[in-house]
Amino acid sequence: MDVLYFAWVRERIGLPKERVDTDAATVSALVDELRAREDRYAAAFADLSALRVAVDQELTDFDASIAGAREVAFFPPMTGG
Repeated sequence: MDVLYFAWVRERIGLPKERVDTDAATVSALVDELRAREDRYAAAFADLSALRVAVDQELTDFDASIAGAREVAFFPPMTGG
């Protein structure tokens, strides 16, 4: 699946997007796999309360299933006016 990173998440990881092969069943399990890769991922996912997630372009929670998903995107909460 494609994993997309936006704003400061992208800056910490150093990539806007990557292809990830995973056996994770949920977003949370995917995050655990990513955190274990390198320190830059651990830093980006250190505080999940500061992140939002979308699976196949639909906002969801970290306990959501990613079975059959084509894309998971991580980004900070939206602000502005």
